Amino acid sequence: MEVDRRVGDLVGELVCHLQSDSSSPHSNSNPKPNPNSEDVKYAIRILSSRMTPLTVTNEAAMANSIKSHMAKQGKLSDALTFADLYSRFASKTGPGSVKNKRAVLYLLKVISEDRSSNPKFQTDQSFSDSDTNGNDSSDLKDNSKGRNDDLRALRDHNLKKLKNGGVLSISRDPDDMRDMAYREFATLVKMESDVSEEVLVSDVLSVCQGIDGKYVKFDDTVDGYLLPDSIKVPKATRIMIRKLCELGWLYQKVIRYICENIDGFPSENVGKVAEAFCYALQDELLGYDKLLTTLQSHDLSLRQLSVWLVEPMVKMRRMAVLVDSCRSLKGGAMAGAIHLHAQHGDPLLHDFMKNLLQKLSSPLFEMVRSWVLEGDLQDPYSEFFVSEQSVKPESLWREGYKVNYLMLASFISQSLAHQILRTGKSINFLKVCCNDHTWADLATENTSSTWTNPKRGGLGYGETNALESLVTKSSKRIDKHLMDVIFNRYKFKEHCLAIKRYILLGQGDFVQYLMEIIEPVLLDPANTISLLHLSGLLQKAILSSSAQHDDPDILDRLTVKMMPHGTTDGVHDIGWDVFSLNYDPRVPLNTIITESAMGEYLKIFNFLWKIRRVEHGILRSWKTMKPNLITYLLTKLPKGVKFQIVLRRCQVLWGQISHFLTNLQSYIMFEVLEVSWAKFCNEMEIAKDLDDLICAHDKYLSSVIEKSLLGESCEGVNKTLLMLFDVMLRFSGVLDKLYEGIFGFGSDKKGKGSKGTDSWVNEGRKAVTQRAGDFINNIGLDLDEVSKEYFLLLKGFICQLPMQQHVDLKFLMFRLDSGYC
Repeated sequence: MEVDRRVGDLVGELVCHLQSDSSSPHSNSNPKPNPNSEDVKYAIRILSSRMTPLTVTNEAAMANSIKSHMAKQGKLSDALTFADLYSRFASKTGPGSVKNKRAVLYLLKVISEDRSSNPKFQTDQSFSDSDTNGNDSSDLKDNSKGRNDDLRALRDHNLKKLKNGGVLSISRDPDDMRDMAYREFATLVKMESDVSEEVLVSDVLSVCQGIDGKYVKFDDTVDGYLLPDSIKVPKATRIMIRKLCELGWLYQKVIRYICENIDGFPSENVGKVAEAFCYALQDELLGYDKLLTTLQSHDLSLRQLSVWLVEPMVKMRRMAVLVDSCRSLKGGAMAGAIHLHAQHGDPLLHDFMKNLLQKLSSPLFEMVRSWVLEGDLQDPYSEFFVSEQSVKPESLWREGYKVNYLMLASFISQSLAHQILRTGKSINFLKVCCNDHTWADLATENTSSTWTNPKRGGLGYGETNALESLVTKSSKRIDKHLMDVIFNRYKFKEHCLAIKRYILLGQGDFVQYLMEIIEPVLLDPANTISLLHLSGLLQKAILSSSAQHDDPDILDRLTVKMMPHGTTDGVHDIGWDVFSLNYDPRVPLNTIITESAMGEYLKIFNFLWKIRRVEHGILRSWKTMKPNLITYLLTKLPKGVKFQIVLRRCQVLWGQISHFLTNLQSYIMFEVLEVSWAKFCNEMEIAKDLDDLICAHDKYLSSVIEKSLLGESCEGVNKTLLMLFDVMLRFSGVLDKLYEGIFGFGSDKKGKGSKGTDSWVNEGRKAVTQRAGDFINNIGLDLDEVSKEYFLLLKGFICQLPMQQHVDLKFLMFRLDSGYC
């Protein structure tokens, strides 16, 4: 304690010495130090503090910092004086000199900064000057005197507030200084303005509601609100008024759009979505009008008003942008365009757009609900992304409803749109094509509060995941019911099997018997054949085969069809060329098995029917040339007539053709039809909706077409194959001609001679032998021509198979190539 007291006395003496030296250099007085003085306390606090710079700098840097600070304050002479003193101070070295010069410089800098920030050191003199010269300022203006009084009060307040004993202190203005400064600014503004700020604020609030003010009015030349140049206001005020009046211009644009659309509703150009958009804008403008009414009841400055109108300005600008971008849009296109503007990072705009979209998209989601639950398309103004076409019942599924991508809102994905389309389409298919009304029970089951209350995650903007989940559940129920109706009530699989058995000639006994009884009729010209007669033969074939045990509904759909006929190369078409079986799938199965699909089936039938025709002709020729019949005929011919060589050649060629036909039919019946049918059955089992079933059937039919050499990529092979069939039919004709010749020679007797032996007609034995030889030669030439053309075409056919795309056709080549190459 004694040491602290002595230190305090020494510091006090030092302060008094410094003050006496600085105040009166010629004074001989030695005042006693006062330990309680403010200066002594300040010196003791400096010496006891731990002042450390934030960044460690060297001595030269510290000196440069002090000089720069003086220069910035305009004290150039003081800066030069400091530079001279510092140069002499830095040159002092050796005993008695200051070692830590950087610390001394830092101490001086801190004290200087504290002096400049502490009013005690910078205002005492001014106070004294003001006090001493108070009488001389009596002739100043009253407002100047008031400002001096306010300034003096501020300084007195600072003296009381800032004498906290701290070394480094930061002072703040009193709370009322801001108001004082603002009042001074307001006084200056009034002096420079012809119109008071209260009147300008009132005008701006009127303009914000689209109404001309007393001074601020709408100018058509600039398409905006202006304050006339004749009215004197500060430039800053004029700029602020122009910026605030933009709100009124935007308000007028939005109001004009709302009036145009609401006055034009209902119309196809406006629609329900545009109407909902207008009402949503009206709700926003209603809140905006309430805000302006509230602001009118308060005494606000232009600057305060500008702060209040920041948020309305942002919203109004966005509404004006939406009005411009949606002027020519409607329905889902409008909702999608507005949705794109909602992708914004500003939380204010994001919430504003979300609230707007929830209101304007409600008609769209109501259309979705009605379509998905009831199949009703309530879209009088063509706003929904599902469009309806007037078509026949069989075309309802494929062409009746489409997705209109122009009206598809961007917040609904294409996959979800197609799922929504299929769900409503399934309901309409059940109602129109299947005459089924049990779907209504499923719709009742699907209806719940989530579909009608968007707040609980139902149909509303921003709840896309919930919407997708609900649509998926509804779709699954409706699709499952539709599949049950198609398979169980309308027996789709059974009808497909019937087409395979009768149109694709899979029912062997029926096809064989039909071929036998109908062959004589089909040899006649097509224009002479009665369709009624052919229908009778068809019914006879059904009753004479196992087909009679099939479902009567299936047999009733099987009919005879005559293809268009005429002349080919001057030759009239015969029955074989135009005969065809037809199957009527009827509604609703003709949605899957369409008319074009039946055309493909008939194409396959004609191909298979020609194979059967060729096979039947070859077999018939073999029956006429059985060994016992040939032997019987040969015994009646002269011994000089040698038919054995020709018969042998015919049998060899017949065997090769039979081998080709057997392998071709085996490939088509087993590797094409049966394999494709097995895959089709598997896909029918896993089909979840009608689209899957249609796709499976189209895939099945396409597979049969391609593997049967009937596709577009197989036109060359198919043409070669048909030429092969024609050659085989020609060979069958040669066999018939040979048989007729042999039979004619064997039965061409005149009667008994005088010696009881048989005699030959006219020419005698030698002449008959000669004539038979000529006949055999002609048959040989025909066989040579047929055989040569057959093997040439066969080789070309086999060589074309490896170039086909389908792999199964290559296996057909292996079957055929083993016997001929």
